[in-house]
Amino acid sequence: MPVLPGPHPVHHLPRSTRTVDFPPLELRHLEVRLRAEQQTPERRTRFEVRSGVEGTVNEFAHGHGMRRCRYRGQRRAHTQQVLTAIAVNIERLSALPPTREAPTARRPTALQNCLDQREITRPRVLANPGHLT
Repeated sequence: MPVLPGPHPVHHLPRSTRTVDFPPLELRHLEVRLRAEQQTPERRTRFEVRSGVEGTVNEFAHGHGMRRCRYRGQRRAHTQQVLTAIAVNIERLSALPPTREAPTARRPTALQNCLDQREITRPRVLANPGHLT
């Protein structure tokens, strides 16, 4: 029976050899110069700003489908982008931990004023109304 041509079995595959390739000298000098420029403080400052924007753009493009517009026309497209940005901001704000500020004291109720005028001690619930909020 003849052997059909096709892929070799896994155990007969030749081992791949690792090769090292050196770029031309001009490209190597360009690469070294550009890497040195990337380490300057000015470049790092510019990149810090860009890196924050890149994350937001990536979130819009991949997370919210903003590569394609749902509506035709510049006004409607702009409206979609603004509403999506508002939704993203609400989503980000809802992910923040709640602040633990002391609740503002409310004005005493008529009952509390009446008790205070007659020098009657308030029950615990009436003594500290802010703890219920």
